[in-house]
Amino acid sequence: MAPVSLAVLNSGLRCLIQLTALFVALLCHASVTVDGTSPDVQARFLAGLPVRDTPLASLALEHSWVEHATEFDSAWKQLETRQLAKIREWSGTFLSESATASDPVLYFFSGPDFLYAQAFFPNAETYVLCGLEPVGAVPDITKLPAGALGPSLQNLRKALNAVLSFSFFITKDMKTDLNNTQLSGTLPILYVFLARSGSRIESVEPVGLDKSGALVADKPATRGARIVFFGPGGNRQTLYYFTSDLSNDGIKANPAFLHFCETLGPAQSFLKAASYLPHLDFFRSARDFLLAHSKVIVQDDAGIPLRFFDREKWSLRLFGSYRAPIETFKEHQQPDLAELYRTSNPAPLGFSFGYTWHPRDSSLILATPR
Repeated sequence: MAPVSLAVLNSGLRCLIQLTALFVALLCHASVTVDGTSPDVQARFLAGLPVRDTPLASLALEHSWVEHATEFDSAWKQLETRQLAKIREWSGTFLSESATASDPVLYFFSGPDFLYAQAFFPNAETYVLCGLEPVGAVPDITKLPAGALGPSLQNLRKALNAVLSFSFFITKDMKTDLNNTQLSGTLPILYVFLARSGSRIESVEPVGLDKSGALVADKPATRGARIVFFGPGGNRQTLYYFTSDLSNDGIKANPAFLHFCETLGPAQSFLKAASYLPHLDFFRSARDFLLAHSKVIVQDDAGIPLRFFDREKWSLRLFGSYRAPIETFKEHQQPDLAELYRTSNPAPLGFSFGYTWHPRDSSLILATPR
């Protein structure tokens, strides 16, 4: 038999090492995905999805969780039919370039509403959400006190009721709902949206920003969280949520969030049910930032008013119809927008958007730079 050369032996050894490393990696991955304390399993539990063969399986036998799962299954089936499937279809038709791009998505005044950001922009590599609502602690079902599971799940459903029924959160209710529970802050809601969208969470960690907008671990000027996940299409994506005051005074005192957004480059921007804050001069800095840093803006009439879009710089396409803001915000009527709707023959909208619950009363504005 001919002697085996040293090169062949080295090649075989390298292959063995690579196979061993791959096998170890697969074992480690399996241990993460079946660990009851892993964020993905926690998210599935909170979303009322099966968690068989995990340490949370026994908790999923409790009546409170079975009731939770049943109600969520029903609510999500209706939401998918009434809203999400139609939004994805609209996005594929009218946001064909944006929806397939990896450009970041900026969603100011969002609260934890990742659900709609992902529906409109499913392929973004990075989502950045911002609101006044606190981040909260990373959820851990195993540490809930005895008897707290049922009330915590019930309160989570209560916090999500408005966005599931009407497509937006009610801010004053959220302040109570996100603090009145063992599962506090925005993270439990983000978990539910990710799990129900078919995403798989890889990691979750608290993050912070210094005044320059750089990510830091200690003494942050702005607090937030970073969730790395694999979306329904299998792409690795990142979701940031930051708690920050976007008023002029808030940005002047702490510009960290806008500095962070600047580092991401031109973005796809999204505004929905923003309490008409972009209409106010008190939020001019945030409004001007979006106009200067967006390659597309998708919004309802509560977003940036028509008068701030320079028509020589922006092309506007209207969808749905515009009549008047709901009674709570009646002072933010836009006669110029009503006239543009009257004369431009806008395309119909098959889903509700913003503060109006019926598609025939909803307005959607698609703005792109010329």
